[in-house]
Amino acid sequence: MVVCGDDALAVRLAGELHDIYRQPVTLLVPDADTIGPEPPPTTRIVEADAPDAAALREAGAAQTAALAPVYEDDETNIRAALTARRINPRVRLVIRLYNRKLGRYLAQLLDQAAVVAGGSAGESAITVLSDADTAAPALAATVVAGTSEVLQADGLLFRAIERTPQQRRTATGPVLCTLALLSSTTEDPAGTEGSDRSGVAGPRLLPAAMEIAQSAQRGAVVLEAVSHAPPTGAPSRLSTARLPVMELFSRRVRWSLAGFTAAVTAIAITSAITTGDHLVHAADITLLDLFSINDPAVGDPTERRLLQLFTGLVGLLLLPVLVAAVLEASGSFRSASALRRPPRGTTDHVVLLGLGRVGTRVLARLRELGIPLVCVEEDPEARGIALARSLRVPVILGDATQDGVLEAARIHRAHALLALTSSGTTNLEAILCARNIAPEQRVALRLYDDEFATAVHRTLRTAHPQALTRSRSVTSLAAPAFATAMMGRQILGAIPVERRVLLFAAIDVAGLPQLEGRTIADTLNPGHWRVLALDTTDPADRRPDLRATRLDGQSHDSGLLFDLHPGHLLGPNDRVVIAATRQGLAELLHHQGMKQGAFGNPATEISPPKPGVKSLAGLESMSHARL
Repeated sequence: MVVCGDDALAVRLAGELHDIYRQPVTLLVPDADTIGPEPPPTTRIVEADAPDAAALREAGAAQTAALAPVYEDDETNIRAALTARRINPRVRLVIRLYNRKLGRYLAQLLDQAAVVAGGSAGESAITVLSDADTAAPALAATVVAGTSEVLQADGLLFRAIERTPQQRRTATGPVLCTLALLSSTTEDPAGTEGSDRSGVAGPRLLPAAMEIAQSAQRGAVVLEAVSHAPPTGAPSRLSTARLPVMELFSRRVRWSLAGFTAAVTAIAITSAITTGDHLVHAADITLLDLFSINDPAVGDPTERRLLQLFTGLVGLLLLPVLVAAVLEASGSFRSASALRRPPRGTTDHVVLLGLGRVGTRVLARLRELGIPLVCVEEDPEARGIALARSLRVPVILGDATQDGVLEAARIHRAHALLALTSSGTTNLEAILCARNIAPEQRVALRLYDDEFATAVHRTLRTAHPQALTRSRSVTSLAAPAFATAMMGRQILGAIPVERRVLLFAAIDVAGLPQLEGRTIADTLNPGHWRVLALDTTDPADRRPDLRATRLDGQSHDSGLLFDLHPGHLLGPNDRVVIAATRQGLAELLHHQGMKQGAFGNPATEISPPKPGVKSLAGLESMSHARL
């Protein structure tokens, strides 16, 4: 495997391929000393300023089975992919692109080029992924109560929900299965979140039934089916762009105008009573007096002259209020096309810190869920500023660690704070500032290093035991998707469980000794994988990608069957949907690759044979000699 990159994702991906899938990896980087964490010790490192043809040939692109350009710049990744395809027409490409539309066009272009060259589009797969898109749903679900990671498979929707021990005892809704038991220290003020690399006793993924029954005091992550709801009517563009009337004037101006209206009404009623005029005529006379355009009440009764004097005084007081209202309204209209400030009275919202690649995707995700937002960004030219302006999301320009910035975002009335800048120390400092203002607030921050995240989580939980604290790593959420795509399989989704990841994939049973010829009960491997559903669709009619939806917008009858009988026997023509850990999925792919070769090529093995075990080629030669 060849991984080309210039940031932490490249190193995390190389470690995923080496540690989980046991693949030899070559890492092509600009400078090995500046990319961040240390890559695996056995990783071959090639340093080159740009992924040109010479650098890719030195990295082994001509012989590699899969290559992943994961630079931060989309143009660099495209150039690397086109060059690698020219060097090795059969290489599997997994390309990191932030621009999703460009990614679709690029995949179509490469497939068309393969067909023109005399091959077929399926000979060498192209997978376009975005780390921001992969991690955004999990990051958004971290801070929003009642929402969770949503998976799509064959037209069905599923969601993973985190439940506390109390919710587990009182919940009555249908649960497909329990995906994980949270760390026993989660409810402990001095506890911490576990992960694969932190060395802490982390959560128990895919536990056995006995373990679930004996862990009533631990939180759990359960999988539920989402019923189809009719789409709600989207608000019109006119209503979205219309400026709310309540935001034109401040509360003081509104109260002042209401007071003047009440005063004018009282004067008109008094005039009608004292003079005997009709109420409409009395109101007309009062308005003329108010704006000083009526004749002086010389020679009129005393009551009429007193009312005229009082009305004139009210008119003089009204003048500065009208000037203030005009200035506020003009200022509101001027800022309607610019960045919005948080409206007065904003409460129960999410403060999003950072509008870079990841923050922009999380912003779009939270807006899709209808969550009120206030964003904080230091760079006025950041990627997400334009999106926030188009979505009418308030943005505070400034450094969140400086005094007054979080206060301007109404942090003391916010529901949660989500810190997603690329700097872990900046995220931590912002979280600590927010804790001083709102000690009980829900916070989630982006941290790369597991050990650092463990120490931060333990300290924050000890200092604020009643507040919810979560930490997430974008690269740890995205790397499994990139790694499985390089192994020739695109997963249906990934769900974070604390700082670990649970994967969902569609697996063909043929060639897997752990599944083929076994019952559903026998296939269960606690802590590694679990069969969730069986695809009952005829093999000739199956869709290759279960995540895909119909392009014509028509409904699709799903062939997935849940609630499987434990004694159901899996045959070679079956396809199942499984939930697996990274190690479990790697083990399944390893056995399948050893039977039919990596990427469907019998001449290639997924990993070197273990000591004492003959390779497939050796066994074949022995069989021919014996014949």
